[in-house]
Amino acid sequence: IFQASLEVRQVGRRAVSQLAGRGMDDDVVIVHFNDVYNIEQTTNTEPVGGALRFSTAVKALQHLNPLVLFSGDAFSPSMLSTFTKGEQMVPVLNEIGTHCAVFGNHDFDFGLDVLSNLVSQCNFPWLMSNVIDNETGRPLGDGKITHALLCNGHKIGLIGLVEQEWLETLATINPDEVTFIDFLQAGTKLASQLKQEGCEYVIALTHMRTPNDIKLAEGCTEIDLILGGHDHVYEVLEINNKYVVKSGTDFRQFSKITINFGTEATRVDIADVDVTSSYEEDPVLKAKVEKYSAMIDGKMDEVLGKFCVPLEGRFSVVRRQECNLGNWVCDVLLAATGADLLILNSGTFRSDQVHPAGDFTLRDLSTIIPMRDPLVVVEATGETVLKVLENAVSKYPSLEGRFPQ
Repeated sequence: IFQASLEVRQVGRRAVSQLAGRGMDDDVVIVHFNDVYNIEQTTNTEPVGGALRFSTAVKALQHLNPLVLFSGDAFSPSMLSTFTKGEQMVPVLNEIGTHCAVFGNHDFDFGLDVLSNLVSQCNFPWLMSNVIDNETGRPLGDGKITHALLCNGHKIGLIGLVEQEWLETLATINPDEVTFIDFLQAGTKLASQLKQEGCEYVIALTHMRTPNDIKLAEGCTEIDLILGGHDHVYEVLEINNKYVVKSGTDFRQFSKITINFGTEATRVDIADVDVTSSYEEDPVLKAKVEKYSAMIDGKMDEVLGKFCVPLEGRFSVVRRQECNLGNWVCDVLLAATGADLLILNSGTFRSDQVHPAGDFTLRDLSTIIPMRDPLVVVEATGETVLKVLENAVSKYPSLEGRFPQ
């Protein structure tokens, strides 16, 4: 299977992209971002983010001829994607000038057919270097295995690596129908080949938890930089003489990474760019996405009820402990089903914010629970329930969506 995947890569690498424009003599500038779900601003706390301001911020760096890289999770989940099945993100990713991306777990939420259609509308390749679709013998999601670009005279190699942990949780993919290749094995082999093919610098775009990124950094000397996703945090780690970077979430920030190819050594400088309200909204992108926002405007401000206390929806809380938002939703579902027990995985809650007391609207509800997950009633033994609960807390204190409410 691995050899077959490499043959696909040989076909895919015939054309090496050339980035036009001028930058500083020996510098390659990278814009990196990951895990973006909502086009609209979702918080009043700085950095407020939003795709329109994000686009303005990235375009402000155009004179540096940046390489724009994305580490997965764009098409779902969000309030809009419930209606559009992810289509609203295509013009966003294209307009900000994305050059390459790796798939994230939520990019598969609507199934392979929908994903394939979305990918075909993107002006850039998506990578999937270590998961093979057994039916086609090609990378899952019709991704490429490697990609190379000439940026300011430097040949940059790219690979896209994911972890098995989330691959096994996809509702639309049968784990028995794909072959997972260990990311360390795949990364080492493919990075070495890219170096042999003349790449000066190899970047791994990853969508996996930080501990797995650290394993990759420790075990693969041929990879020069790891740009990750899946964790909705901003962090920069230095492991084994290379950086592991996570660049936040929801268009609130991105990394500006400057690689200087000096005569003696390569120097890497990383800056965190906050997308604050000081950035104007990009009118070009606004015109392209207005039709999607219009689909739901009006309906979403219907008041469903009123809360006397704030609702706790931050990932750092809902994925580690009991909280009032989890209790309320579970109580509603328990009343609706008449069940004896209700277990809800915290990955269902997507807002990652505290919701203020007062009117609670359909927009609030859709922001918190944008995915149409099925509600299932089953008869189970106490032994089975115990196993379910053990699994639910098995990754604690890691911020995993399996943690129960």
